[in-house]
Amino acid sequence: MVAALRLDAAQPLSFWFDALLESGADDLRPRPALARNARFDVCIVGGGLTGLWTAYYLAKADPSLNIAVLEKHIAGFGASGRNGGWCSALFPSSAASLERTHGRDAAIAMRKAMIDTVDEVSRVTGDEGIDCDFVRGGTVTFARNQPQFAAASADVSEAAEFGVDELELWDGEQVAERFGASGVGGGSPLGAVFDPACARLQPAKLVRGLATVVEGLGVHIFENTEVTNWFARRVRFRSQSANGDVVDGAVSATHIVIAVEGYGASLPRVGRHILPLYSLMIATEPLSEELWREIGIEHGQTFGDYRHLIVYGQRTADNRIAFGGRGARYHWGSAIRPEYDRDPRVFSHLQKAPVELFPAVADAAITHRWGGALGVNRDWRATASFNPKTGVALAGGYVGDGLSTTNLAGRTLSALIRDERGPLTELPWVNHRSPQWEPEPLRFVGANLGLLATGLADSEERLTKRPSVAAKLMGPLLGH
Repeated sequence: MVAALRLDAAQPLSFWFDALLESGADDLRPRPALARNARFDVCIVGGGLTGLWTAYYLAKADPSLNIAVLEKHIAGFGASGRNGGWCSALFPSSAASLERTHGRDAAIAMRKAMIDTVDEVSRVTGDEGIDCDFVRGGTVTFARNQPQFAAASADVSEAAEFGVDELELWDGEQVAERFGASGVGGGSPLGAVFDPACARLQPAKLVRGLATVVEGLGVHIFENTEVTNWFARRVRFRSQSANGDVVDGAVSATHIVIAVEGYGASLPRVGRHILPLYSLMIATEPLSEELWREIGIEHGQTFGDYRHLIVYGQRTADNRIAFGGRGARYHWGSAIRPEYDRDPRVFSHLQKAPVELFPAVADAAITHRWGGALGVNRDWRATASFNPKTGVALAGGYVGDGLSTTNLAGRTLSALIRDERGPLTELPWVNHRSPQWEPEPLRFVGANLGLLATGLADSEERLTKRPSVAAKLMGPLLGH
């Protein structure tokens, strides 16, 4: 057994990284740090999927560009290597909300772009030989009580109105025939929505494989290199040289790309523009084929339900359930610390939730527990932005829907930096500016009140069997 990469002496980074180590596919040894002042055409801050996709499309479009990626830890250390592995067409803003602010055509274009992005990730991983367990099986979202079924029906009606999606609404009889799922309080779910625009993948394999590919294209990746600030086309960094000396240096660059998602809250130039919200996950032991036939989830399918306190799951390539959800509180001052990756209360909730959904998994052992921070903008709207006057580009605020959105961000930022106008640069999220989050203590109170409200909303709906009043009242705070 190979020891897991650790944030400290007690906890692994994620099941996904453990799987790479145990298989011998990747020893996760850090690449050399940047230990001197340097000059690049493009300096990308952050070695996650946003930064690596941006590097990929820039290098493919213009091989002459001298590109560097600066990463504080190792490529994929943040949300890119810890997420639920949904390569989906989900976007933080609904088509209806985008229609209200940008018009119907823009809303349709955004949705189409996200659906196309699932195909683009499939294409690139295939062309570049990135083995990341990519299987496009769609996602099944169960409606387990009457309020959830009403929400499911509304989603399918909205999709039909916009004429882009191929969502299917399955009734309770269809669900009972296909799945060993349970409704709230027993019995079968009232229905489910099937969205074909989703694939299951192994996120650490994707991000680590993409890092290798961009290096092959001539991109320089410097790990253990912490960016401390940027200004006037210069990026300040701190790293440790091979002989152990601490290096404070600067990179000069024509273009700077900020791709740090929730971790940007610790940077002075980002600060209150992003809020780090924790999402935690568990993984079971591998389940038997017989048990999977009873559950009904096929390889390539992801799953969840319509509760307000979001949960998400997948059947992994080695037949585990990888299952995650929200509920971990926001920490004062947007703090991000390794100990926040583990919350016994949330892990207890996550261990019970898949059993409530699929009673047959009650005896499955939990082998891995992990978590990490995702990024939330104040209006819960993601952005891909570029300022040609300063040369600074940025993308983020994915609210947990970033695994595929990062690919769209990379293509969009590449086009904006190269001043290549087209359909991607006209999408409604381009150059969107969200307001800042409130200062403390308002941020602490508001963020945690929103989390509390989602849990209360689910309890309210279980009791009243009607759509939650609490959810409606808290909707504006949660971006609805």
